[in-house]
Amino acid sequence: METRKVQVTGGSTFTVSLPKSWATDNDVSSGTTVEFYPEGDSLLLTPQSETDRQTGTLDVTDLEGERLTRAVMTMYVSGFDIIRLSAGRITTDQRSAIRSATQSLVGVEVLEETTDSVVIQDLLDSSELSIVNAVSRMRLIARAMLEDAVTALVENDDDIAQDVIERDDDVDRLWQVVSRIFRATLRSPRAAEELGVPREDCFDFHSSARQLERVADHAAKISNLALKLEAIPGDVADALVALHDDVADVIEKSMDALVAEDSDEATDLGHAAREAILEIDEHTRTIDDMLRELEPVQAQSLGLIVDSLSRSADYGGNIAETALQKAAPRP
Repeated sequence: METRKVQVTGGSTFTVSLPKSWATDNDVSSGTTVEFYPEGDSLLLTPQSETDRQTGTLDVTDLEGERLTRAVMTMYVSGFDIIRLSAGRITTDQRSAIRSATQSLVGVEVLEETTDSVVIQDLLDSSELSIVNAVSRMRLIARAMLEDAVTALVENDDDIAQDVIERDDDVDRLWQVVSRIFRATLRSPRAAEELGVPREDCFDFHSSARQLERVADHAAKISNLALKLEAIPGDVADALVALHDDVADVIEKSMDALVAEDSDEATDLGHAAREAILEIDEHTRTIDDMLRELEPVQAQSLGLIVDSLSRSADYGGNIAETALQKAAPRP
């Protein structure tokens, strides 16, 4: 840390000098334009950023399959708009993994292919993306997935179960978008300003999006188990539907608290969601007692489903905790 004294020039202009080492490291010299971003009682200064799209290069010679897919996703989340993947020769399996990655991301397409490289590009304008809208969309999909997963189970409907499993990819794509936006706000004050959301709030939305992504994963898990189960007893089905309704209520209250503009309303909803989890814990114990009367294999699968619903409630509780922190007074 370095300190500087504020001086007055011309009778009305406040000036402060910049540390020479910082200026040198960031190519700031006489005539360079810098940007100021007020943030509460802080003032952030940064060299004027370039508007050119960010290009990244990755050597994929030793990467295949899931590792290559994950590497492409990481480059995307890190903020690169154009990603050049190169090797001595791009194999057929590598091209397949790259296509799989592009299909798992929003707005990304293959721009160019040659023997030794593949170039993919993000076609979306990052300044037009909204972290709030992306999280809201995740909320709607995850909520519907969880409801449909339980419906598929109690109605023994394989078509609904399969549809839920496929929708998990939609939530994953939105999660990648949220992560990309959040990282951009950490790197650049301009990104946060264009987004119109304080960086602390961006953290809260990013954290909550992670919880919604996990809820969607459990909905897909329930659906996979539903595909293997035959019809279940009516009393167990009714109990699972009731448990789902309680879990969905926790998630809804938590998300309402997160987006509430009034801090008192957010606090009331957040506490209500957290308190409801205690009742869900009691509800799950009751269902576990019912499962002891069933055939062991069926009871084990249904026990995993109860656990997924219980965990989904816990994820809702995590969102409620985030909402409470977001609504609390800030120093």
